[in-house]
Amino acid sequence: MKTFGAILMMVLMGWGVLANTVKGKVVSVVDGNTLEIVSEDNETYKVVLAGIDSPELEQEFGEAAKEFLVKFINDKAIQVHLQGKDRRGNYVGVVYINKGTDLRKALLSNGLAWVAEKEASEEFIKLEQKAREQGTGLWKDESPTPPWVYRRQQTMMQPKAG
Repeated sequence: MKTFGAILMMVLMGWGVLANTVKGKVVSVVDGNTLEIVSEDNETYKVVLAGIDSPELEQEFGEAAKEFLVKFINDKAIQVHLQGKDRRGNYVGVVYINKGTDLRKALLSNGLAWVAEKEASEEFIKLEQKAREQGTGLWKDESPTPPWVYRRQQTMMQPKAG
């Protein structure tokens, strides 16, 4: 009976993973780490790439990160593994093209993203470090401003409601 329960649990967990996987096409690149996707069943998803953060569009290399994604994913089928939602209600996920190419790794390797502040993977840290050492992309600048710092600075400059 324990074996049946274990098998049932694995099957259900497998379906949960499949239920969180979306196949489709990118219809819009919002910025260097946000995409709008239409699934095979015609549902629209706004997906923020998990574990990385690209420069804001107003920052140096923000438009370059966006253009990189546009060219990289142009006319390619994608698969998204959804991991939940962010505080703004956008989906957070991992986007793969072709036979498993991870968009996040491509952005990090080309110096167009930072590893996210929280829960950084060792692999991503190494990719970012290599881009830094090679002076690739935004790492041409000695100390580029991370997007989370830039966003805080912009918020602090907003007039206070009174």
